[in-house]
Amino acid sequence: MNEVSEGRSVELRYDGGTHRLPVFSGTEGEEAIELKTLLGSTGMVTLDPGFGNTAACRSEITYIDGDAGILRYRGYPIEQLAEGATFAEVCHLLVHGELPTPEQLDELTARLRDNAAIPAGLRDLIAAFPVEAHPMASLSGAVNMLAAFHADACDPADPAQVDEATIRLLAQLPTVAAQIHRRATGQDVVEPDPSLGYVENFLNMTFGPTEGGVDPLLVRAMDLLFILHADHELNCSTATVRVVGSSQADLFASIAAGVNALSGPLHGGANQAVLEMLEGIQRVDGDVDSFIKKVKDRESKTRLMGFGHRVYKNFDPRSKQIKKLAQQILSRQEGEDRLFELALQLEEHALSDQYFVDRKLYPNVDFYTGLIYRAMGFPTNMFTVLFAIGRLPGWIAHWRELRNDPAARIARPRQLYVGPKERAYPGRS
Repeated sequence: MNEVSEGRSVELRYDGGTHRLPVFSGTEGEEAIELKTLLGSTGMVTLDPGFGNTAACRSEITYIDGDAGILRYRGYPIEQLAEGATFAEVCHLLVHGELPTPEQLDELTARLRDNAAIPAGLRDLIAAFPVEAHPMASLSGAVNMLAAFHADACDPADPAQVDEATIRLLAQLPTVAAQIHRRATGQDVVEPDPSLGYVENFLNMTFGPTEGGVDPLLVRAMDLLFILHADHELNCSTATVRVVGSSQADLFASIAAGVNALSGPLHGGANQAVLEMLEGIQRVDGDVDSFIKKVKDRESKTRLMGFGHRVYKNFDPRSKQIKKLAQQILSRQEGEDRLFELALQLEEHALSDQYFVDRKLYPNVDFYTGLIYRAMGFPTNMFTVLFAIGRLPGWIAHWRELRNDPAARIARPRQLYVGPKERAYPGRS
């Protein structure tokens, strides 16, 4: 870990005295006050709802500077990876720490291809899921069941089993997702095709074989979207994977927990909310001006979806890549895409309105992704599933980093109790 304390510290003054806490610096100049001696020395804990000011670990995986709009995987700017890398390369980078050599990439590609088919028993379970179930509920259940079918890859203390679990999850999650979609839409399952690449195979399993094969632009689009979603530091689902993994739960159980965390509308469902917002504007004759006025009116409770971010106070660096992709995909459709035109108008209004500029509300990664997924043919309830496939290598990388961290402990946040004081049980008369 590239961090140092250099003997620096801060002094906490409180009614009972003073206490010194060491200060650590990260490789990009970020600083953290270590609190592990706070409770024992002062009898106090910190109160930080949502953990917005708490660093739960040291990590070498992803760096974000929200004010500058910077996102890097293992030191590589997301813009460069989006321009030149493939999702398979990014998987190797996140999980193993370095970009793969040509030989390593060939080996990874072969292993993903050879492990893409899911066990027959799991296919039967997916077929038994209710067709009206949300795909994320089905995905979570299927990932949990992967542990039952891959009992030989469930020991978190065995590096060989962890490696096998990593490959099986990366290889089989797209297959599971495609089969969930096919079953829910009443279509026959399409098995993995070993002659196709990772992303091309996923699209083929999802939408079925077509004359001439899968459109290369759609393959590149999906590959890019997976890259842009591959990791984002300690977001809600990644933190969940780490918390569950801290109990020494296996990789399958930890990833299933991440899927459940991602299913929440405040996390993985934002792109669907953007699409619903645009459809709402369209229903009132595309009146963007009136919509903007409602957003600015606190009494209306109208929200501008797809703008602003918990971390970024500048342009989300992923949003620029996605906007270009949306323009490429949607420009090939016959006639204009009214929702896309509304999105462009909404972005223009918001970026030129001082109300939004003062609040640093810029487009985020979710603003255009729903439009792209819709144009590709995915139903809205599959959007978060696509997010999960993209985020999988980041989840795995964080779980593995946690397992190899000698400072890791089982997660156990403290609380500030505000309930009743001790009172006597009244008994029965």
